[in-house]
Amino acid sequence: MASLLFIVSRTESGTYTYLRHALAKGSGDVIVDRRQRERRRVRQDVARDRRYGDRRHRDVTGDLQTSGWALVHR
Repeated sequence: MASLLFIVSRTESGTYTYLRHALAKGSGDVIVDRRQRERRRVRQDVARDRRYGDRRHRDVTGDLQTSGWALVHR
């Protein structure tokens, strides 16, 4: 498994195609951002044993909006 993950905005199909081709040797994975909105409508407390925090380590929303892609280290 590659240790780099490139997340590409849905509006940047050319960037997605380019990165898939450029990283075909396996130095990283490329995915399209599938988020549309926050899924939870109401923020509620969750039992502590179920979830210890947000799964996302870094918010990439700003990077996706400004450059169309974001790089995440796994």
